[in-house]
Amino acid sequence: MLFSSGYSSPHPQPFRHPMQITRIDFQMPCRLRPVAIKAAQGLDNQVRLKFIRRLPKAGFCIKHHRLITLLHSLRKLNQEIPISLITTDDGNEYNKPEISHVISQNQTADDLTKVTASQFAEQYRLTLLPNTKVDAIEPLSKTVVCGGELFHYDKLVLATGASAIVPNIAGHEWMLTLNSQREYRAAEPALKHANRIVMLGAGLIGTELVVDMAKAGKPVTLVDLAESVLSNLMPNEVSARLQSKMVRDGILLKLGKGLTSLKETASGIQATLSDGSAVETDAVISAIGLLPETTLAKTAGLNIGRGIKVDSSLRTSDPHIFALGDCAEIESKCLPFLQPALLSSITLAKALTNTPSNLMLPAMLIKVKTPSLPLQLAGETLGEHLNWTINFSANGMVAQAFKADKLCGFVVSEGGMKEAFLLLKQLSS
Repeated sequence: MLFSSGYSSPHPQPFRHPMQITRIDFQMPCRLRPVAIKAAQGLDNQVRLKFIRRLPKAGFCIKHHRLITLLHSLRKLNQEIPISLITTDDGNEYNKPEISHVISQNQTADDLTKVTASQFAEQYRLTLLPNTKVDAIEPLSKTVVCGGELFHYDKLVLATGASAIVPNIAGHEWMLTLNSQREYRAAEPALKHANRIVMLGAGLIGTELVVDMAKAGKPVTLVDLAESVLSNLMPNEVSARLQSKMVRDGILLKLGKGLTSLKETASGIQATLSDGSAVETDAVISAIGLLPETTLAKTAGLNIGRGIKVDSSLRTSDPHIFALGDCAEIESKCLPFLQPALLSSITLAKALTNTPSNLMLPAMLIKVKTPSLPLQLAGETLGEHLNWTINFSANGMVAQAFKADKLCGFVVSEGGMKEAFLLLKQLSS
């Protein structure tokens, strides 16, 4: 059973592959008994579920926008097992990282769609329930509740993703978020007509977005409590090259300051900062971080930390429930990056088909998608205990972090990126 919050479909009824409907026990929806269960919070991401009554084979439920690798791996291991997906949106497949560049490329939300919901369901031979909200999970009966309907599962995968954090300040209702295709679709009219934009958050996503918006010719102000951009990834002496380039590109940096309030004015929105200054703008975007979506897991009694706690096979505290992606907490860490999600998907597919393996996360490359001055980093890149060696040249930068004279991390830019894989190999040795 796949439960995901990032796909959507315009069709109100589930798609059924011809092979699946020959299974008389695989019918949806199935009213087993009336239920009265308090609804959980609305979910922003996809829900993918495998619902079964008495299926002879295991069923799966997944909720996540990064399902492609998992579904591909599952189908390589087992062509026949029924898979169902429940999603709160329309079920179309899109590439989430592309949202970082939609403004400069003048793309609409619909332009992001790679595969339609019907094509997606056909390609992976699954039953898709779009625009469907899951209210609760009942682990003892191995049941998922959707409105007044119950669905049984053998194995359940939660890929509920993470929600963009919006600060609780006066006027917070004016803030936009861009954490999904659906959120971009909602924000699209405001961003299209905005001549001035304030971005709250100079982390990975906020930095990529403001660089893209500046490229599109929009005046952008970047606000962050930290004194430098990408402060959650690297020290300021390493990010300084990118920060200087951003200033040259016309991005106004308001670093070391917070956002205290928003107020509608005759000409737009007034953003007041912690130093008392104000910025007039037409749109404000929050990119200060992500909060793993754990509501369903928590009400189901699963172990929760910052995310849904899983072991090395992506199994939660319930032996029949797994978690994947931004919602999963692996070794006390939530890893909202592409490579951990890809490796986790491969490991999980094996676990779901009874060929379990343990997730191994090597040193992984993180790419900062700022085309005018791209960066790549890996390993341990934060902490006062690190000693840095930074080499600048006309072609780029190579910054290496050492601990006890051993390379433990690096950041490279521009032409220096040709050194990335050699340095990555040294980290893994």
